Amino acid sequence: MNGSSMPVIAALDPARHDRSRFACGVEALDRYLRMQAGQDARRRVAAPYVLLEPPSAAVIGFYTLSNTSIRSAELPATLVKKLPRYPILPATLLGRLAVDGTRRGEGFGTLLLLDAFRRCLRSEAATLAVVVDAKDAAAASFYERHEFLRLTDLPDRLFKPMAEIEALFAKAGS
Repeated sequence: MNGSSMPVIAALDPARHDRSRFACGVEALDRYLRMQAGQDARRRVAAPYVLLEPPSAAVIGFYTLSNTSIRSAELPATLVKKLPRYPILPATLLGRLAVDGTRRGEGFGTLLLLDAFRRCLRSEAATLAVVVDAKDAAAASFYERHEFLRLTDLPDRLFKPMAEIEALFAKAGS
């Protein structure tokens, strides 16, 4: 990670955080951050978090969290056996995650992912898993490197059970 200051992750503040130069290479994600993320936060349909490198307020990465659900029929049978027999289960959607193209390869994607996991663990709302919709093979590969599993009938939708996330942080001692 470049610079002398450690990056900071904070809830998006459209009035303070400079999103104008962010470019991850995926136009839909760039446009979302610049034009839609602030509105989604105000309307409470997504919670955008941004990665900033002090002292600048320029965004070098971001992700969003929102509530979603998973049909139990989509989950692996080995996991379903351990769960109550509810047809729909609560989950957290990691809706978007992107790092500026000039900062790739510095570990910021993993930093953002771990921050999202921490926020999910601290949440008072029940959630069985963190769910992602991989936009392409590279995104799916990133999540699979972080031990996300594919849902049975939806190959682009992956999940990581909260029990595994909790164990990850317990093992790390944080």
